[in-house]
Amino acid sequence: MSNQKLIFQNNSIIKSGLDVKYIPYLFDSSFSKNMFETLLENIEWKRDSCIMMGKKLLLKRKTAFYGDRNLDYTYSGFKRDAIPWNEDLLLIKNKVEEQTMTRFNSVLLNDYESGDVGMGWHSDNEKELGINPIIASVSFGASRDLLFKNKDSSSVDRIKVILENGSLLIMKGKTQHLWNHSIPKRLKVKKRRINLTFRTII
Repeated sequence: MSNQKLIFQNNSIIKSGLDVKYIPYLFDSSFSKNMFETLLENIEWKRDSCIMMGKKLLLKRKTAFYGDRNLDYTYSGFKRDAIPWNEDLLLIKNKVEEQTMTRFNSVLLNDYESGDVGMGWHSDNEKELGINPIIASVSFGASRDLLFKNKDSSSVDRIKVILENGSLLIMKGKTQHLWNHSIPKRLKVKKRRINLTFRTII
């Protein structure tokens, strides 16, 4: 089934349990450019690893986990203790919280060095996030497409959203329980993207 680019009505879509809102220019181009460079330089990036055929392999994508004190988060078999917030992350967080009217206590950052780096199908439905979590995703740098597919029905069209520099995507309701999402590899994309997904761990 072919992907469909999502056309929002009033920046929102609710489709078969997919509850998403997209704000394309939450941060202006000047702020986004400066913040992209600051995050690239100042965040404590790490590469996650996996075991394949008995060998430990480093993943291409670099990540970092920041948040309130004494928080930890386990995703895809990785456990991370939260690094304390810095001023730049708090600045972004405050703006996101104003838009979402939600308080977030952590953020998972991903560094996609180029279109050669992607993320497979998954959902942010870890038990630490509770039922119907609100996930707020901020993008700086290269535009990348985000795909959604329904977990239970192949007859429901897949959805494609273009995540632009300075944008905010809000996923809420039953989205994480009923839909998977992915960032596919795009070899023609040569520029870097930094993504911040704000979340509340309970």
